[in-house]
Amino acid sequence: MRRMVEFGLVFASLILASAASATPRKGVQVMPDEANRRVDITIDGKPFTSYIWPTSLKKPVLYPIVTDEGVTVTRGYPLEPRPNERVDHPHHAGLWFNYGNVNGFDFWNNSDAIKPEDRSKMGTIHHTKIVSTRSGTDSGELVVESAWITGENKLILNETTRYTFTRRNNARVIDMAVTLTALDRAVFNDDKEGLLGLRVARWLESPDEKGGVFTDAKGNPTQVAAAPADPSSPNPATGQYRTSEGVIGGAAWGTRGRWCALTGHTGDYVVNIAIIDHPANPGYPTYWHARGYGLFAANPLGRNIFDPKQPAFNFTMEKAQSSTFRYRVVISPHAANVDELNSEADSFAAASH
Repeated sequence: MRRMVEFGLVFASLILASAASATPRKGVQVMPDEANRRVDITIDGKPFTSYIWPTSLKKPVLYPIVTDEGVTVTRGYPLEPRPNERVDHPHHAGLWFNYGNVNGFDFWNNSDAIKPEDRSKMGTIHHTKIVSTRSGTDSGELVVESAWITGENKLILNETTRYTFTRRNNARVIDMAVTLTALDRAVFNDDKEGLLGLRVARWLESPDEKGGVFTDAKGNPTQVAAAPADPSSPNPATGQYRTSEGVIGGAAWGTRGRWCALTGHTGDYVVNIAIIDHPANPGYPTYWHARGYGLFAANPLGRNIFDPKQPAFNFTMEKAQSSTFRYRVVISPHAANVDELNSEADSFAAASH
């Protein structure tokens, strides 16, 4: 734990140092710092997010994610543990893209907490290359490459991801286009642990979270505590999910929709995080793997796992085949209404990528 805290302090100082200067650079700046295994994204000199690949994680992630008002919407643990926040699921860090069962290997649950005897069952995503960066007045772009490697040290997928970071009035937007290319036959077995995941801050959790034991598809348990009953407790939970199909709160889990929004507040600050699916994605519209304890995920590749009446999806890519997954994440300083979110989804669907 001491090592994690020390890492967090160093991490915080790095982002502050890179984001602050005597003359902050205007616009959306995308600034590589490969020596420190990161690319920092700022807007008018203020932190937005960073693409990082620290040795303590088994995948690259965007972390932290900060609103236009300077409010951090991502959980600190395991990178920067904070008081009164959950310390479950050490593989939930920032915003990430991976999956729980590719050819029998688990890329989702991998972390330093895995027992040595189980590590051969896991998969790791290694950042391999920064392809390009672009800064601009209202948007910036980062293109990176990664490699999906099994616990048997076999490379099965190459990944190229294009991130577009945009400011829009007081909102901040992240567009992702993730292209996977199979180096051998790759089967994404029907599984609940996927695909685009975000672990949110304590105050964005649901106040109705009952807690309990949550198991992955292999039956591995994780204990999660209930939300504090006292609303005056530190960082009280205020989050509520809503989907494009009108499903509210915890009922959103395992349902489908073109978008899902999570709204909560901390002090006087209201934040709305919307994840928008794209019609060109496999498995559209996605199932929502959205939990009250703070996991906000879109999983288009699980089907039978969410609805036992449906046949298993088992999305398959043959050798040399490529598939692209597109998502938009919109962080707004107000509770977005249904018309606004539908309009956002329409705009994203029509955008060329």
